[in-house]
Amino acid sequence: MANALHSGGRRHIGAFHLPGDIFGIENSEVHRFTAQAIVATTVRIAKRRVLVAGLAKNDIAAANNVRELVTRALEHVENHLILLGRQTAFEKVAAFLLEIDRRLDQPQVMILPMGRRDIADYLGLTLETVSRALSVLCDEGILSFIGQTRRKIVLHDRTRLVQHAMSPDSAALRSEII
Repeated sequence: MANALHSGGRRHIGAFHLPGDIFGIENSEVHRFTAQAIVATTVRIAKRRVLVAGLAKNDIAAANNVRELVTRALEHVENHLILLGRQTAFEKVAAFLLEIDRRLDQPQVMILPMGRRDIADYLGLTLETVSRALSVLCDEGILSFIGQTRRKIVLHDRTRLVQHAMSPDSAALRSEII
């Protein structure tokens, strides 16, 4: 996950990265975020000048791959901004679950690598609010939990979860989630 600490020790999680994601591409010499692995992780590091030099050699396939990775990262950031700024707490939790479900290719059992505190920091919510929202979704039969950690989730009704994630102002997010 990419995160930053604010004054007073508050943590801001900017993204949860999954296999195949790209992160840390910035124009300045100083990185604004740190990265913290929450599961066993392999990271490949490439210097910007090496990346640019490789693209300058007219390797169209490599250029398209980098463009795709960067575009996907930018779309994710844009959707996260909409989520943070225009949705209620309940809508944020529902949209988060849909995002992770989509990024994991809608598995039978969604295994969240992050805990509820991480989810709360990512969504700008409290731990209690995230827990309450998940409990409501469980009570409504939209999802269920497997095991003690409550990180294994079965989504029973994605259509209703999409309805819960949609605020009137989230039309741009709607096309990303569905």
